[in-house]
Amino acid sequence: MSELQVSPEVFQNQLCLRLHHACGDSVLVALYGAHILSWTSGAAERLYLSPQAVFDGHAAIRGGVPVCFPQFNMRGSLPKHGFARTSVWTQIAADADAVTTALELQLHSSPATLAVWPHAFTTTLRIEIAPGTLQVTFTVDNTGSAPLDFALALHTYLRIQNLPGVQLQGLAAQPYWDDVAQTNRLEPGTVTFDGEVDRVYQAAPEALTLVDGDVQLRIVQSDNLADTVVWNPGAIKCAAMADMPDTGFEQMLCVEAAQVNTPITVLAGAQWTGWQRISVL
Repeated sequence: MSELQVSPEVFQNQLCLRLHHACGDSVLVALYGAHILSWTSGAAERLYLSPQAVFDGHAAIRGGVPVCFPQFNMRGSLPKHGFARTSVWTQIAADADAVTTALELQLHSSPATLAVWPHAFTTTLRIEIAPGTLQVTFTVDNTGSAPLDFALALHTYLRIQNLPGVQLQGLAAQPYWDDVAQTNRLEPGTVTFDGEVDRVYQAAPEALTLVDGDVQLRIVQSDNLADTVVWNPGAIKCAAMADMPDTGFEQMLCVEAAQVNTPITVLAGAQWTGWQRISVL
């Protein structure tokens, strides 16, 4: 590995870092939330960032890859999806080898986090790009004296060309919680999209394939992330979201490596690492 110098860049009044690969691929990452705002591969944008996203340094940014930690949604006493996506992170490293180019950002516990979540921690987000591939790796170090429990979702918004024709393959026979119908179900086959979809699947044993016209993505997550969240707000909910255009749901689909049904426990002094990898086929 060799060290890289990553130049700062301002986007929508947010201080960001842009990581380039020799093949032409790149990512743009805001220090606010360690939020991946853009991933271009093969000269095409692969992530959806809402044109009405709020960049005020207080609200969560709609689109890209938000980090939901240490809480998922409203399943707990913290603000929705926790505080990682609304905290300012620090760059700690940037490096490259013959295949990958990478950037690492870090967030530590602070008086503000301890006031709402009484655990000492350090989290590290490593963002790696290789030709046609984005990998996001999340590490938690428990720097306290007692175990800590957390939930996690790498809340990836994929850019979609034609939502009615999209197929998500690989989840057949997996059980899931359908938050729209408020019931547990079993996936009969390929997932398609007509109306609001909000599901927490038991993660599949093999890679998922997203088919979107002439674009195919391979989506893999680490074995220690037990859930996969699939979400699209549909027309009605999207129209009610102030930070989304009314037709924004037609251009995005969230497929998230996650652990939300049972907490991840990290013992005092221990470390945990999980990841999601997306590749253009």
